Amino acid sequence: MSGVQLREVARDEDGMRLDRWFSVHFSGLGFGRLQKLLRSGQVRVDSGRVQTSTRLSAGQIVRVPPLGDLDMPKPKGSKINPKDAEFLRSLILYEDDEVYVFNKPHGLAVQGGSGTKRHIDGMLRSLPNKKGEAPRLVHRLDRDTSGCLLVAKTRAAASHFGSVFRSRSARKIYWAVVVGAPTPRQGRISCFLAKQATRDGEQMIVVENGTEGAQHSTSYYSVTDSAANRFSWVTLKPVTGRTHQLRVHMMELGTPILDDPRYFNLENWNWERPEDLGEGLHLHARRLSLPLRSGKRLDVTAPLPEHMKKTFDLLGFDAERYDAQSADPEDA
Repeated sequence: MSGVQLREVARDEDGMRLDRWFSVHFSGLGFGRLQKLLRSGQVRVDSGRVQTSTRLSAGQIVRVPPLGDLDMPKPKGSKINPKDAEFLRSLILYEDDEVYVFNKPHGLAVQGGSGTKRHIDGMLRSLPNKKGEAPRLVHRLDRDTSGCLLVAKTRAAASHFGSVFRSRSARKIYWAVVVGAPTPRQGRISCFLAKQATRDGEQMIVVENGTEGAQHSTSYYSVTDSAANRFSWVTLKPVTGRTHQLRVHMMELGTPILDDPRYFNLENWNWERPEDLGEGLHLHARRLSLPLRSGKRLDVTAPLPEHMKKTFDLLGFDAERYDAQSADPEDA
């Protein structure tokens, strides 16, 4: 590729994230390099500056700069890794002709980034569809968050589910163990969030409305059970889908999620961690419910990861007592 390319977004790519669009058309272009091209304005959509998370519309024009002189990793194409395929299949909670729902493990990244070599997105090429295309991410979970992750098998399915998530007709229920007891025991959190650069990377902070880059966020929460007010099992329902939203919201309540490496600093809180608790972020995407293209409704529940099972057992929380299919903090 020796010159600038102007590519039109296809109809079946409507609603696709820009980073996903590049991974489909230029599989050898790393995520970090794409971010640099965006920051310098070399990649544009309809002549305007954009971000990796920008949603594309059919008919838009993507400006692609010359890529031949970039130090890019070689495209892996559709090469199948049997171990990756076997691993992903072991995570399947639900599958049909258009979608997978995986039980994402704690500690496994969904998408690549600086220093991240192993991630769900990279392994998906080992589960090609009938056309030989890799499945497509529709939404994301933080590396340390476990649970329900939906992946579309086709572009048409990805477009449908992308619209579902943007319209907020998807019902997402999370379980968390937090330090302390939220007051009141049930409520709604609404605030504006913005990214802030730190020595350890970007993190989200609560800001005033009107602050540059501020995005509104809303979540519902309900205390399901507590252990002597030292720890609480909280059911969470995010209405919006901001980065680290639930983690920041619980911190804002003064009850941070247990073992949150970014938003719960033990020294700042003057808190000593009990040794027998499970180790790892205690945030789990427990349930996902949303409409399929057929008109039927998909409703999937993910079992707790081992480190949260250990903590539940130690604190006396009974996961079998509360059915995730009927518990909703917004309606409780």
